Amino acid sequence: MPISIYVVDAFTNQVFKGNPAAVCVLSSPKDEVWMQNVAAEMNLSETAFLHPQQDGYSLRWFTPSTEVDLCGHATLASAHILWELGYANSEQPITFYTKSGLLTASKDGEWIELNFPAEPPEQVAAYPNELMEGLGIQPLFVGRNRFDYLIEIESERVLRELKPNFSLLQQIDTRGIIVTSKSTTNEFDFISRCFFPAVGVDEDPVTGSAHCCLGPYWENKLDKNEFIAYQASKRGGVLKVKLHSNRVVLSGQAVTVLECELVG
Repeated sequence: MPISIYVVDAFTNQVFKGNPAAVCVLSSPKDEVWMQNVAAEMNLSETAFLHPQQDGYSLRWFTPSTEVDLCGHATLASAHILWELGYANSEQPITFYTKSGLLTASKDGEWIELNFPAEPPEQVAAYPNELMEGLGIQPLFVGRNRFDYLIEIESERVLRELKPNFSLLQQIDTRGIIVTSKSTTNEFDFISRCFFPAVGVDEDPVTGSAHCCLGPYWENKLDKNEFIAYQASKRGGVLKVKLHSNRVVLSGQAVTVLECELVG
């Protein structure tokens, strides 16, 4: 029987912007080999697989090459599809059971709010030579959490002009590298770019989970707990970020681009 799969542009209200994710809603679990093969076939930064569980949904995320423990934009896309297609009541939050614990999504007008764990970075004095060689920058700060390196650099201009050497960055033993700077405009508080060559995604267009690290970092730097953030990839995307104790509320919009069926 064919299985429906959807492509959703997340952290945007415009098609062909933000970060595309595939969403596959299943009636029962599938094995990991099958899910990884589907994710490789979709060839997007993330493919989300959902099936009903207790009072919510089991949710897992796969890049084209591996499973990951946390993904923001594919969670946003999943909630969008569940509400848009009537799988879930749009007046009620959705609970997701994931490898990063319980996550929730709720609607706030045209925006979707995700309640995620905070993942603050700890400053590190030593890091691989390939990190700065691969980025070609001088850092103001280098930190790391359980997923990624976080690097603050001097300006938005330098960040936007980065041309990473992904062959070098791929050698670093971490999920990815987040590079950030304070915004030069009043429209945004900070901007970022995110590189994940080790898991098959050279540059991710908009990375929700990275803001679980960026939010706590800029909270300490700017002495505030609510932000408007921009991820300055080619496609670009906007996020609202709000800190509550050890949680981060990420808000974004989403739009469905494609509906298709898996027939194999």
